[in-house]
Amino acid sequence: MVVSPVQDTPARSAPRFSPQRGGVPTSLLVVVAMVSIQLGAVIAKHLFSIASPTTVACARIVLGGVFAILLWRPALRVERTALLPIAGLGVAIAGMNLCFYAALDRIPLGMAATIDFLGPLTIALLGSRRWRDALWVAGAGAGVLLLVDNEGPLSWSGVLFAVAAGAGWGAYIACSAVVGRHTAGHDGLALAMGFGGLLALPSVIANDAALLLNPVFLAGAATLAVLSSLVPHAIELEALRRITPAAFGVMMSLEPAVAAGVGLLLLGEELRVVQWLGIGMVIVACAGSARGPVEPQSGTVSGDSAGHHIPGD
Repeated sequence: MVVSPVQDTPARSAPRFSPQRGGVPTSLLVVVAMVSIQLGAVIAKHLFSIASPTTVACARIVLGGVFAILLWRPALRVERTALLPIAGLGVAIAGMNLCFYAALDRIPLGMAATIDFLGPLTIALLGSRRWRDALWVAGAGAGVLLLVDNEGPLSWSGVLFAVAAGAGWGAYIACSAVVGRHTAGHDGLALAMGFGGLLALPSVIANDAALLLNPVFLAGAATLAVLSSLVPHAIELEALRRITPAAFGVMMSLEPAVAAGVGLLLLGEELRVVQWLGIGMVIVACAGSARGPVEPQSGTVSGDSAGHHIPGD
């Protein structure tokens, strides 16, 4: 059966923030996705004592793809217009996770997540045509500079990996919006996650094949796949069916604070006052970019036209 494309709604009828009537508000879905992702990051940090960040990331991507295929059983025949976005989404999922875990192994969770967040922030600002958004970009950049102001040695390779992960996250948001418009249900997401798993599988086999027989590693990687892949990707795809990518980027403004809080409470990763100030500046930049009207992007899909709702990094 061919996956039916989701019908686009007129641009003027797609609100910037569109909570589902009679269902879970979109903002709450996004918060659940953020918490799920950061809890997964805590598990990933512990798995680094068993395997390399690359192996942990690839195992998560592979198992996430397997779980998605088994759970959603997508139709293998899709329209040609959806093939490239699905492939792009799979590449974005694999790339951003590999880079983020490489960063997570080198710098604190709160720092990695804040720098990583520059990707969604860029998407949010690109969706606006207001000149003053350049000020919010400058504010976010200043916040990142404060964040990397460290008393001790700082891993600049970790910072660069976080920047690369942010670029991948931006590509993920853009591809997810297109996949959501051209596929129904979770078919497009499942196929993208499966494709990302195929890309990551050779790395696991070549580097640490023996770990595939380690029950502790497999249990941790499976939990990680659910918390950091299956749950947030599903939620975020649903959110991107209801709102524009720009609005989604704004909603994610709490991600740095959630990550820093989880890192402090569960990993004991303390940040200096100036670094917390940097995180706050990035969050303020997102809040500022949300003020005032922004033209919805044409082709945005509302929750009703998606045909399903969830009761989503």
